[in-house]
Amino acid sequence: MPEIRSDFITDYDGLADKWWDPRGSLAPLGWIARARATFVPEPRTEGATLLDVACGGGLFGPHLAGKGYRVVGVDLSIMSLKQAGQHGFDAVAKADITRLPFADESIEVVTAGQCLEHVRDPYAVVDELCRVLRPGGTLIVDTIADTKAARLMAITVVENLPLPGRPPKGTHDHRLFVNRERLLAVARSHGVELKLLGLRPSFSAGLGYLARKRDEVPMVPTRSTAVLFVGVGTKS
Repeated sequence: MPEIRSDFITDYDGLADKWWDPRGSLAPLGWIARARATFVPEPRTEGATLLDVACGGGLFGPHLAGKGYRVVGVDLSIMSLKQAGQHGFDAVAKADITRLPFADESIEVVTAGQCLEHVRDPYAVVDELCRVLRPGGTLIVDTIADTKAARLMAITVVENLPLPGRPPKGTHDHRLFVNRERLLAVARSHGVELKLLGLRPSFSAGLGYLARKRDEVPMVPTRSTAVLFVGVGTKS
């Protein structure tokens, strides 16, 4: 077995100009960002902070417009952060998501989209997300499950078919995929009871995307969390 990579930052620096390409290799991250935004609650206080961890080029930003949050993004890719700063983020900062530069219980909403499956210890990241989350605040994460089905879809199929929106080969390492039971247990240990929901691209819209009749594919909920899933919970 090849050695597990320590990070994927060089990939995202090299892809920084692709964040907003609707048919580029990062396009599906935008579809997922739109779905993630539907789980963001109304702010409890005026100017409450929403922290988007591993924000990349800021695909989440436009979907938060008008919600009333001060939107802050952190990422290791400086080139991606420059993009995020131009797309609805009030502040961005270079930061390691395993050591977030925020005080305990200081953030109203914490989101982490499509990043847990790229780090050696995703559960340590969840520790950090929960640490900075205020009581009564909302945690939203979406990632890939550590299942054979996810390995088949996310790597064997998606990374190898010559289709628009395909991530580069090697983007995913199945050994980093997230154990759902452990994820739930770690969040619960911090007082966050996550509820999991599966997501998948709309089949009909996907066909329209492949036929170049549309530039975005909505994500729809599924009962199965065996491939792509979102977890949402409130800190007690």
